[in-house]
Amino acid sequence: MTTGTQRISRNKLLGIAGTGWMFDAMDVGILSFVIAAIAVDWQLSPSEMGWIGSVNSIGMAVGAFGFGLLADRIGRKQVFMLTLVLFSVASGLSAATTTLAAFLALRFLVGAGLGGELPVASTLVSESVSAKERGRVVVLLESFWAAGWLLAALIAYFIIPDYGWRIALVLTALPAFYAIYIRRNLPDSPKFVQEGKPKETIGSKMRGLWSKKYARRTLMLWIVWFTVVFSYYGMFLWLPSVMVLKGFSMIKSFGYVLLMTLAQLPGYFTAAWLIEKVGRKFVLATYLLGTAASALAFGNADTLAMLMLSGALLSFFNLGAWGALYAYSPEQYPTAIRATGSGMAAAVGRIGGIFGPLLVGWMLAADYGFGIIFGIFCGAIVIGVLAVVLLGTETKQMELE
Repeated sequence: MTTGTQRISRNKLLGIAGTGWMFDAMDVGILSFVIAAIAVDWQLSPSEMGWIGSVNSIGMAVGAFGFGLLADRIGRKQVFMLTLVLFSVASGLSAATTTLAAFLALRFLVGAGLGGELPVASTLVSESVSAKERGRVVVLLESFWAAGWLLAALIAYFIIPDYGWRIALVLTALPAFYAIYIRRNLPDSPKFVQEGKPKETIGSKMRGLWSKKYARRTLMLWIVWFTVVFSYYGMFLWLPSVMVLKGFSMIKSFGYVLLMTLAQLPGYFTAAWLIEKVGRKFVLATYLLGTAASALAFGNADTLAMLMLSGALLSFFNLGAWGALYAYSPEQYPTAIRATGSGMAAAVGRIGGIFGPLLVGWMLAADYGFGIIFGIFCGAIVIGVLAVVLLGTETKQMELE
């Protein structure tokens, strides 16, 4: 049994890391609403709107790779704080921009911080809890993403229409102060502290990822991450804009997306419950198949009721799959290359996140319908499912190397 002291320690870790995760999600969520508002203010084309989301993903790819390597060098806690400050400050500064070029430059820095924080935080939590509850705790960590999106949707609904998108972005700078709290209250990973600073070079770490023992796992993760991030950012960054383009007012669109976002929470909680019952592979594959079916339904929905239902199911299944993916990824590697492996997989995924929003912008400009666009995302997710089923190894309750 888990003692009271251990339970408090675990819950405190989850609360501290999860709050940072929530702020991360808030920033990504705000961007989806800000894109819709900026498009009106700056009269942006669909292609220019797509570049905002893609530049964010370029930064996330660079951040996931660079900060993953750094976390294996100087520790998970230090990098967690650094990434939090980077994305918060850059996001706040983007509120003062008056040109698309300046906004894109700052969104790259925001993305670097966001991309670095997520794999590092999941690695830190994975290494700090017991094998029997590790998967559940990491999925619960990911559930804070839903809280951040809800916070973003509330800010968008109540702030942007009356006070403008700049005030909304100023609010996203506040999490920088949270790093002070983290410094005082969050211990580093016990596994990292125990093993000390690794002596491997970047080259040796990369060779380790593609060694005979880990190459199959690395290939599987890279395929899954690419397909999941490609579809997620292609769909979710465009959700408010899609509702506007389907004829709803901006205020109504924000309200509808807020309601869809609520479905993320049961998605996480059911995945957290199932992941220690039936395993990582089953949960990840099942929730991804649900995402694919929901994407197809959303793209072809022609009534408000169908849009809301399929959008809610999309949120439910997609974010449950994200939780399983973040639990699954760090479990593939030993401590010396765990953050590097998770960060590299996330970086490859972010490359997909570059193309997803651009694809939507290009296809809308070329007059393709939402049915075809979301059908492409459906197909991509099915490829991810095949990678998990055919290449994945079950890691339920296995001790970390």
